[in-house]
Amino acid sequence: MSFIPQCGSSKLILIDVQEKLVPAMNGFETAAEKIRLLLAGAGELSLPVIATEQYPRGLGATRPEFAELLPEGTPVIAKTGFSVFEEPLFVDEVRQGTPETLIFCGIESHVCVFQSVMDSLAAGYNTILAGDAVASRKTADRDLAIAQMQAAGAMVVSSEAILFMLLRDASHPAFKAVSKLVR
Repeated sequence: MSFIPQCGSSKLILIDVQEKLVPAMNGFETAAEKIRLLLAGAGELSLPVIATEQYPRGLGATRPEFAELLPEGTPVIAKTGFSVFEEPLFVDEVRQGTPETLIFCGIESHVCVFQSVMDSLAAGYNTILAGDAVASRKTADRDLAIAQMQAAGAMVVSSEAILFMLLRDASHPAFKAVSKLVR
């Protein structure tokens, strides 16, 4: 599969970076840095973002350091199903603007991210996983999930590569701003 995402036909999906989940993630500091990069880049690129929260009553809200980076008007959708596609509000939101590409980051790699990516592929979206912006409680679970998602057809690339794919050209108006973010 070969495709380069376009800002006008892509959406960034932030999955479950919540108050009570984040502390249990192994090595989350690295993923957190890349999630912040993606969110800041989305803001510079006017890339729509959809955030989800798994059972927020029990697991808390999106952590403030991520919530504050969400572009204005970003929907934050509560869910109980592991795949974001199990939530009708998410499906309605993702279909707005008829995106071709969905870009995923968040936690946990082998549960909610994995099932969401698999459902995205099944729904016919070009599906990108920011491989450096996902985490699980156990490193082996994360690594196996990434390998399975890639084998199923998801493009797995770094967060920085995603931002430059969306820019496409150094003449893009957001090039300088995005370049500063990755330094």
